[in-house]
Amino acid sequence: MNAYAKFRDLHRTGAPLVLPNAWDHASAAALVTAGFRAVGTTSLGVASAAGKSDAEGDTRAETVALALSLARLDALVSVDVEGGFSEDPDEVAALARELVESGVVGVNIEDGRPDGGLADPEHQCAVIRAVKRAAPDLFVNARTDTHWLSGNEERTTARVTAYQEAGADGVFVPGLRDEETIAALVDTLDVPLNILHSPGGPSLRTLADLGVRRVSCGSLLFRAALQATVATALAVAEDLPVRDGLPTYAEADALARAFVQG
Repeated sequence: MNAYAKFRDLHRTGAPLVLPNAWDHASAAALVTAGFRAVGTTSLGVASAAGKSDAEGDTRAETVALALSLARLDALVSVDVEGGFSEDPDEVAALARELVESGVVGVNIEDGRPDGGLADPEHQCAVIRAVKRAAPDLFVNARTDTHWLSGNEERTTARVTAYQEAGADGVFVPGLRDEETIAALVDTLDVPLNILHSPGGPSLRTLADLGVRRVSCGSLLFRAALQATVATALAVAEDLPVRDGLPTYAEADALARAFVQG
């Protein structure tokens, strides 16, 4: 079974893929060390680490550089490419080919736009078709931001159905937490439904029972790391105990060489 097939096989009914999202080599290597077989990237983490805003289409170079780095790991890597960093389907397809050549097995492509609107669905389908023509084996996770913007169930269903018909291997609806709506989407789709983990939303067990086959962490881990960084600095400044169990210097340094494929 090749890497693409292995990644698809992880999207299982009753036992969804839990996909943690990294923002640099060290965070990804730490997740692989912890036992995660597949790792995604978070566009917020990548953009923030570069001093840029998320979802502005301004981090193509940083995203590709991270993909090249993560491809060295013994892991199945899926990359968040925002909207593809171009409105030209052929340019997005060229990016997909570049990522495949680096060893990436999946991408996440969204229809949300920097102005807060949504891409025309026909245009987004053209992008998906172009990517699949250029990289047939690549797992295309087509994200729609309809639920974040309006919560309109009919519009969400129409878009994910269209993206599936255009060739998407999975669909992603961040912000969706209503169990009845999730179950209805699962029944509508033939491809895996991806749900964003929400601390106040359905549990992993509930999502599995509903038929969700992928649960992403999104920017959660990056934001948790920021919180832990500040909390640790404040503990030092206030002469309070620092949390036990931190990686040693040697362990952190070793992440640069961890799981490098020969």
